[in-house]
Amino acid sequence: MRIGKKKVALVGTGMVGMSYAYAMLNQNVCDELVLIDVNRTRAEGEAMDLSHGLAFSGANMNIYAGDYKDCRDADIVAISAGVAQKPGETRLDLLKRNAQVFRSIIEPVTESGFNGIFLVATNPVDIMTRITCDLSGFNPRRVIGTGTTLDTARLRYLLGDYLKADPRNVHAYVMGEHGDSEFVPWSQAMLATRPILDLCEESDGEICSDKLDEIASEVRDAGYRIVEAKKATYYGIGMAMTRITKALLGDEHSVLTVSANLKGEYGQRDVFAGVPCIITQDGVQRVLTLNLSKEEMERFQSSCEILRQNYEGVLE
Repeated sequence: MRIGKKKVALVGTGMVGMSYAYAMLNQNVCDELVLIDVNRTRAEGEAMDLSHGLAFSGANMNIYAGDYKDCRDADIVAISAGVAQKPGETRLDLLKRNAQVFRSIIEPVTESGFNGIFLVATNPVDIMTRITCDLSGFNPRRVIGTGTTLDTARLRYLLGDYLKADPRNVHAYVMGEHGDSEFVPWSQAMLATRPILDLCEESDGEICSDKLDEIASEVRDAGYRIVEAKKATYYGIGMAMTRITKALLGDEHSVLTVSANLKGEYGQRDVFAGVPCIITQDGVQRVLTLNLSKEEMERFQSSCEILRQNYEGVLE
C-alpha cells in the first residue's frame, strides 16, 4: 500500500457502487476516487454529482471518471459491477451471469499493473470473490469479499434492540455463505463479556432462544425482503464496503466478517466464506477460529460445501 495519498478505484457505478462512493465521500475515507463503468457517460455524471458536494462534506477528495489503466496505482479496487438480483432470485442464481461480467473486469485491472487489494461486493459474493482470486492470480489474502459483514451488522442491530442494549456492545457474528446457508454461532454471542445463551438461561423466559432463532431468520432473509419492497439493496452494503475500506487503508487490525480464503481453518479448504478476520493494510492478516459447537461446525461445513459445489465449472 502506498505511503501518502490513498486511492480507491470503483468498478461499477450502479446503486451499490454509488452508495459506497457517497459514504466514502461523507466519511472522507480516501484522497482519490476513480469511477469506472462500462457506461463512461454515467461514470462522468456520477463523478460530477459527487464532486459538487465536496464543499459540504469537509473532504478534499479528487473524484473523477476513469478507465482500467487508472487502477495501476490504486490501493484498492472495489468491484460492485454485475447484473442485479431479481425479486425471488437467490444470490447463487446470479452466478453464471456475473461470472461473465467479471471476466471482462479482472483482466484489464491486472494488466494495468494494479498490485493492491481487491474488495468484492457483487453477489453471490463468496463465489465472486473466489473467481476474482483465480482470475487475478493474486495472493488470496489480498482478495476480500464483503462476506457476512452486513449480515453481522444487521444481527447486532436486532440483538441490541431485543436486549435493550447498545449494538456496539453486542459481540456476535454471522458466518458462512452470504446467503441462504449462513448461520449465527450462538455459542460465541456475547453482550459485553456475558454469553447470550447464559442470559437466556438466567432470564426466566424474558430472553428466549426461540426469539434468537427468529432474529437469525430475519437477518438471513433481510436482503430478500428489501428487494421485494424496493427492488434492490444498496445503502447497507455500501456502508459495509466503506467500513472494510477504512480498516484496510487505516491498517486498523479490526475484526470483520469478510469473505476470506480458508486454508484449513474450521477444517475447510478451497473456499471463500464469511468468517471473522483481522484486517490490515495488507488484507486478511489472519482468520480467527472461534470455538464452535459440534452443530455449528456442521452448519459451517454444509455452507462451505454449497459454495464449493456452486463454484465447480464456473470458469470452464
